[in-house]
Amino acid sequence: MCRTQQSPNRYGQDRRVPANVYPRWDYFPRNVRPPEWVEPLVAEVRTIELRISTVDQGTGLHSNDVLQELAPGLGHLGYAVESSRSEANRIRRPVLFGSNGRAEVAYDIDAFHDGHGIVVEVEAGRAASNNATYRNIIRASLILDAQFLVLLLPVTYRFSNRGQQASVPVFTRGLDLLSALYASQRLPLPLQGVLLVGY
Repeated sequence: MCRTQQSPNRYGQDRRVPANVYPRWDYFPRNVRPPEWVEPLVAEVRTIELRISTVDQGTGLHSNDVLQELAPGLGHLGYAVESSRSEANRIRRPVLFGSNGRAEVAYDIDAFHDGHGIVVEVEAGRAASNNATYRNIIRASLILDAQFLVLLLPVTYRFSNRGQQASVPVFTRGLDLLSALYASQRLPLPLQGVLLVGY
């Protein structure tokens, strides 16, 4: 029997989604249907593709730059979004409370949807060079009222290393991490789901 093999570069993870579909996204756990809020959020990322896409070239954008591009669309969907790094404009969510009900531990996040309990974190180069993906998963798991995590990662992070161009497949690394985390079931997360978006 002769089988036609598809080019490995043409199709994404499950060989049914063309790799050129923008943005790439995966929802975990894989045995549940993605919630209704996923598609509108993904659609907002799609509308700013020309300004943030890392698929074919580097953008030079930092995570805060990407967040600011996303902010109007997220705000339209009901998310509170960090508008600047100043203390007054940060989105702080409580983790632990102390005396008199005062939050003793709180984390700064990029955006939050109160109605659905969605934590949004946007990463850029830092996610490629350290453990920001791990950090975001753990921190979101500890935030009070957090039910979901949305993690936006560059598809590819490009940089110069001793005069040579180098790249890191950040989205694929994040996908591998979440796939292993959910498949092994050795470290169950207290979240209903995680949406990984490659921009």
